[in-house]
Amino acid sequence: MALALGWLSALVAGVFSAHVLQKLCFPYFWRDFFFLLRVIRYGVKLELFKLTSSVCTVLERFIQQAQRIPNKPFVIYDGRIHTYRDIEQRSNRLANVFLEKLNVRKGDCVALLMGNEPDFLCVWFGLAKVGCSIAFLNTNIKSKSLLHCFNCCGAKTLIVGSELVDCLDGILTSLLEDNIQVWAMKSQSEHTQVNTLLDKVDAASDRPVPAALRATTSLKSPTLYIFTSGTTGLPKAAVITHLQSLKAAAGFWAFGATEDDVVYIPLPLYHSAASLIGIGGTIELGATCVLKKKFSASQFWNDCRKHDVTIFQYIGELCRYLCNQPKTDVDKVHKVQMGVGNGLRQDVWREFQSRFGNIKMCEVYGSTEGNLCFMNHIGKIGTVGRSNFFYRLLFKYDLVKYDMEKDETVTDENGFCQRVQRGETGLLLSKVSAFSPFFGYAGSKQLTEKKLMRNVFAKGDAYFNTGDLMAEDQDGFICFRDRVGDTFRWKGENVATTEVTETLGLVDFIQEVNVYGVEIPGHEGRAGMAAMIVRPGFTFDGKKLFEHVKRDLPTYAHPLFIRLQEIMETTSTFKQQKFQLVQSGFNPSTISDPLYVLDYQQKNYIPLTDSIYQSILAGERKL
Repeated sequence: MALALGWLSALVAGVFSAHVLQKLCFPYFWRDFFFLLRVIRYGVKLELFKLTSSVCTVLERFIQQAQRIPNKPFVIYDGRIHTYRDIEQRSNRLANVFLEKLNVRKGDCVALLMGNEPDFLCVWFGLAKVGCSIAFLNTNIKSKSLLHCFNCCGAKTLIVGSELVDCLDGILTSLLEDNIQVWAMKSQSEHTQVNTLLDKVDAASDRPVPAALRATTSLKSPTLYIFTSGTTGLPKAAVITHLQSLKAAAGFWAFGATEDDVVYIPLPLYHSAASLIGIGGTIELGATCVLKKKFSASQFWNDCRKHDVTIFQYIGELCRYLCNQPKTDVDKVHKVQMGVGNGLRQDVWREFQSRFGNIKMCEVYGSTEGNLCFMNHIGKIGTVGRSNFFYRLLFKYDLVKYDMEKDETVTDENGFCQRVQRGETGLLLSKVSAFSPFFGYAGSKQLTEKKLMRNVFAKGDAYFNTGDLMAEDQDGFICFRDRVGDTFRWKGENVATTEVTETLGLVDFIQEVNVYGVEIPGHEGRAGMAAMIVRPGFTFDGKKLFEHVKRDLPTYAHPLFIRLQEIMETTSTFKQQKFQLVQSGFNPSTISDPLYVLDYQQKNYIPLTDSIYQSILAGERKL
């Protein structure tokens, strides 16, 4: 008896000691373990698809949910409820119209230019049901960029939302000359060459089209093309396969969401965050989403209370906008438990949780076309993801030394990259393999190859270059530091400096221009700034520049500041120098060059005075 008690005491003491040791040395062990278990479990399901050659796509999952829970609200939009059956039947009608009237066939690519509305989903699903791949067009892009998108993905049909038909003015002739048929979500059209869809949908059957049309045997088959700015100027069509869309759809589930959750989606559906993670995640769970036409800071919390929202999607700027709203007595009166998104600054994160309650903010890191994803399932403030020994076994990535001034990686005597130490900042590279493939961009092997780095650590290896500087601390938490190359982020959008440069170069008084992003205290990302040389014999014309920028660039890409220079600094290989320009910012008291600021009220670029500069720093001037 005494021996048994001794063994029992030793066992209890051992378990207790192990528990204390785990808490002290491995505080996140169990949370990491169970999260990774979910990731592996989902990964095994995807591997089984490969073995059985029968892929249950996101569309297939939606059809299953429509059969399982037909009367459950799927989308709540503008106060109206659309059930799973509603969206299923309307997408069937559209699928029949696509087959009978548009003559699209399995394997075709169709471009979709629509804002946030339930019919975006119905058109998306209807096209997928007939076996088409769909190109989601950014509703901000215009003229030259829009035409370029068709060349990228090979689309010969465009479906445009009723409110966006006017966006085609000026390029409709070019589209028709390229034999692209244009269909509008309208019953009548003022444009004789624009076909109408709604009148045909009303008369169409809601019977399902043959399942064989949507069936696929490969996870690597393209299903979507989502356009990303990247660093080459004009938009690039990132190839989204069934594998990528299924992985994204598991995001909410991996964070612990269930079918009882209500998801708030205020982001544009042409972005992968809203479509792949938001809509795909809602479908995977069999949950309900509240879809907004566009984000409204003043309506956000009232919407959440009205619809019992439990999860919302965000980008960093969105949370800052909410924090800037006037405080109320009901700021913490809501059912929101989780936010899923990216780009949340530490100061905004703390203020957001302090004001609106201890909402778990789950940062997700990953580009649309990338082959790596980090998920901050712990919710630690200021980090974009979490890694550990087991994660590194599954997902091969490295942080390598990067010289910001030279804009290149640091290599050793053999020409190989050098890994940084824990805690140091480095360029994030993700190994390309059968387990983590990189599908690249449609229509250009050159653009795809440009995102790869080869012979990184050994001859013959290949890594996806994220273009992001990151740091990983001693506990395995990963922090975002900065972006490199010719891209900066503003208003939640990637801005390609070369696209802005090309557009500004068309102005008659500009001889040379160098576009970059500058930090503004209290704002997420970087604001656009352009250093330029005025052509001899001309003078700077702020009104003309404003009109040009307003007409040809999306709002988020408008340069907010202009710096006039006599000489443009370049490298030995004649690349424009940006580093010193970025470092010097836009302070008129420290910069001798003439500075101008964009003024929407005066519709002009006006001189940037010290008082205007101070009002920008104080957050008094709207940007």
